[in-house]
Amino acid sequence: MFDFKNKIVVITGGARGIGLCIRQQFEAAGATVCVIDLLDNDYFVGDLADKATLEVFAAKVIADHGRVDYLINNAAPMMCGIDEGSYEDFEYALKVGVTAPFYLSKLFAPYFAQGASIVNISSSRDRMSQPQTESYTAAKGGISALTHALAVSLSGRVRVNSVSPGWIDNAYTVYEGPDATQQPAGRVGAPPDIAHMVLYLCSDMAGFITGENICIDGGMTRQMIYHGDHGWKLEP
Repeated sequence: MFDFKNKIVVITGGARGIGLCIRQQFEAAGATVCVIDLLDNDYFVGDLADKATLEVFAAKVIADHGRVDYLINNAAPMMCGIDEGSYEDFEYALKVGVTAPFYLSKLFAPYFAQGASIVNISSSRDRMSQPQTESYTAAKGGISALTHALAVSLSGRVRVNSVSPGWIDNAYTVYEGPDATQQPAGRVGAPPDIAHMVLYLCSDMAGFITGENICIDGGMTRQMIYHGDHGWKLEP
């Protein structure tokens, strides 16, 4: 469906989960992918919270390829809450989740190819929360807002969009009962549900889409659930 031959793709957090799936989908479509992750991978291992690391990584990509066609800011920030999370924990989450996407966009700005695209991976937590998730939620809200700001600043040069996944199971577990039926799509999501949208947003088919945040959650954030609905029971 997609043809990304001779395209250069940068993916943060591309060694596992959604990021790995995005990498595999791009490579299957012919692209060359450059990954940065704390986990071992075949391109670059490094901490996205460190400014110097981002600079070294960006310099390597440009030295190796001379340009960037697509930047996928996928790396997940740590999750901590107001009770146990420290100042340093919260700061680190924002560095990974917001500052790194901003700084990589800035570092690559002179090198984006014609028709380039940035896709930021946000979360449905940018609009809803569980207790004790302040750092992750703040970072995801931040990258959603960063998306439309970058889209305006880079208008005419780079399209910028974000994707907000809902419940995505990286182990491809098939759920039944309330876990599935609470979602209008009737199932829990899997990494390809997100990867397919990322590739679409980078393709020419999405050439008139920029500044958007697309929530992919099986309709979960649209369905009101009360006590007794879909097998759920309120338990204190």
